[in-house]
Amino acid sequence: MRQIHIKPLEPIKLPLIQKLYKAFYPSAKPKKDELILTAYVGSELAAVVRFRQIHGYRLMTGMLVIPKFRGQFVGNELLSYCKRYILNDHDFCFAYPYLERYYSNYGFLTQKAEELPEEIGELYNRYVGNGKALTAMQFIG
Repeated sequence: MRQIHIKPLEPIKLPLIQKLYKAFYPSAKPKKDELILTAYVGSELAAVVRFRQIHGYRLMTGMLVIPKFRGQFVGNELLSYCKRYILNDHDFCFAYPYLERYYSNYGFLTQKAEELPEEIGELYNRYVGNGKALTAMQFIG
């Protein structure tokens, strides 16, 4: 398997990431104030994960593995890196139910909506109220 390199997004490359999301994950809108990590296989961009700051918390959002790299453990490497170097107990994600087990492998535990911090809970309730089937999860380690 080729080596996977993970690094923060260089700000000049934000338009490239925005174009990538538009093609593969159109509901997600990367922004310059987010922490964005990229995974490269060789010199090719293979995956991206974003962290949105919400008051004293972060929401891991919009993880994208480019289709040609799916099934090659790129997402696993990216989340393993995040677990080692980025994530703490102030980090959350809203997972699709079929990904709950996947994220739990990297230290996220399912949380009840009423147990979420107010700012995260409001956002979660808004998403769920708009018909999105999501599971709230918090990184515990």
